[in-house]
Amino acid sequence: MKLIVTGGAGFIGSCFIRMALNERWADRVVNLDKLTYAGNLENLESVNNHPGYQFVHADICDREAVENLFAREAPDAIIHFAAESHVDRSIHLPAPVIKTNVEGTFTLLEAARQYKIPRFIHVSTDEVYGSIDPPHEAVETDPLRPSSPYSASKASSDLLALSYYTTYKLNVCVTRASNNYGPYQFPEKLIPLMISNALEEKPLPVYGDGQQVRDWLYVEDHCRAVFCVLQKGEPGEIYNIGGNCSLPNIEVVRRILKATHKPESLIAWVADRPGHDRRYALSSEKLKRLTGWSPQMDFDRGLAVTIEWYQRNRQWVEHVKSGEYRHFYELNYTNRAI
Repeated sequence: MKLIVTGGAGFIGSCFIRMALNERWADRVVNLDKLTYAGNLENLESVNNHPGYQFVHADICDREAVENLFAREAPDAIIHFAAESHVDRSIHLPAPVIKTNVEGTFTLLEAARQYKIPRFIHVSTDEVYGSIDPPHEAVETDPLRPSSPYSASKASSDLLALSYYTTYKLNVCVTRASNNYGPYQFPEKLIPLMISNALEEKPLPVYGDGQQVRDWLYVEDHCRAVFCVLQKGEPGEIYNIGGNCSLPNIEVVRRILKATHKPESLIAWVADRPGHDRRYALSSEKLKRLTGWSPQMDFDRGLAVTIEWYQRNRQWVEHVKSGEYRHFYELNYTNRAI
């Protein structure tokens, strides 16, 4: 099998590529990535010399580059991870989110249609469902109620991808995953940010009352689920990928402090962000029925593995936290204490 993976230098995409090559899911993997702030080729050093791996530096919004790549490679499938994926960044500056997530997806779909790509997996998020009242868990037929420019852009691209199945019979599946965590995650998301700050004994900024509930999914479990959908997913269908681990944010922060042997006095309460969804929750029963997939990593064990990785890779952390990261951190958390 030959795959083109978009956003393959990012956190989840790079994990998928490493697993695809190491576990022989594919003979050849082409990584198409623009290398924005969150794209890091250091994530792929372990497979950089693999004979089945190739990196192509290009923007998914660049129609000519995408078409040339699809024509040259004639892949068996596109695994579309590439996205501007951070809610806070989308609130401060929504234009890049709309351009990449909507226009970029359109460019890929058009090229896939033109070159008759056999399979297209569009990777999305549980955030498209909006805040879910307990005890309900979102199922694939629930209405979309995105709350931020980011989640609205993903809902838009989901619908666009599905329309290419209905209208053009392009073999499209959409996956919607809950919050991922694990090694190599850029430290703007909750878990890597809290780990990084705890290890440096810096304040851990917690939005509002910290009672926002998220479902946590270890990144390798997510990638295995995407591969299951690639193998067995039915065209035009949506598959939720949940971690079966719902926790309030403040509980996650306290577990990180306990695991790193740091005091809870490091918690710094900051004003909540606009439109902050209260609770995400997914049912993965549809995917489980089809493929037998279920998450394998226990949260506390996955958290310990993740913390150990960040402890052993301080140089990687320092490298990615330079430059634009510092500007974002100051913009988002400075002068917001409550």
